[in-house]
Amino acid sequence: MIKKKYNIFIACDTTNLSQVKKIIHQSNTSKLNIGYKFGLEFFNSKQGRNFISQLSKNISIWLDLKLMDIPNTVSSAIFSLKDLTNVRYLTIHASGGYEMMLAAKQAAKKSNKKLKILAVTVLTSFSENQLKQVGHTKSIKNIVIQQAALAKKAKIDGIVCSGYEAKFIKKICKGMQIITPGIRLEGDLKQDQKRVMTPKLAFNNGATGIVIGRSITRGNIKNNIQKLISSLQ
Repeated sequence: MIKKKYNIFIACDTTNLSQVKKIIHQSNTSKLNIGYKFGLEFFNSKQGRNFISQLSKNISIWLDLKLMDIPNTVSSAIFSLKDLTNVRYLTIHASGGYEMMLAAKQAAKKSNKKLKILAVTVLTSFSENQLKQVGHTKSIKNIVIQQAALAKKAKIDGIVCSGYEAKFIKKICKGMQIITPGIRLEGDLKQDQKRVMTPKLAFNNGATGIVIGRSITRGNIKNNIQKLISSLQ
């Protein structure tokens, strides 16, 4: 038996509206706090934005746009989303810097007071070698720690990082959400991800919520939800 309700975000990574409806319908359970993450793929699809706008405000909706630009552009982009009053989370890139993160937070306050800004650190598809290829000299761990501290200073609501870094930033990010993508159920393939982790270990490392996609959405969704519940017991 699960002792508490875990915060789970299911990644709706598809342009197929029928599949998204199926994911939402078949993942419904009273044993977990389920939310839904919509990225660029679905949001930019023909019916994506309109469908998201019509979802119930009782559903936890995460718009994963990973905004990164000059502060004014990011701020304007957030204001352009003000009609989506049911969206609860929006991502920006922490690598955009302090001024950009601060502008994003201020824009969210003015456009949608319920909107929480999450700062994405190093993507879970990156390995240490791949990070060196693009010019970084610090380790993933040290970059995430530095970015988390900067996001805290900008009063960002939460951090997105892998489960490996969650344990190193939980003290820095006290009072903030730490949401971990790259989650796989035991035995599932890594696919395009590098820094993956099981749900239980991610929570044990300090995550306040996890993002899980293909481990739930591929195959029998109801059965996969039950596997997830069992893995957290």
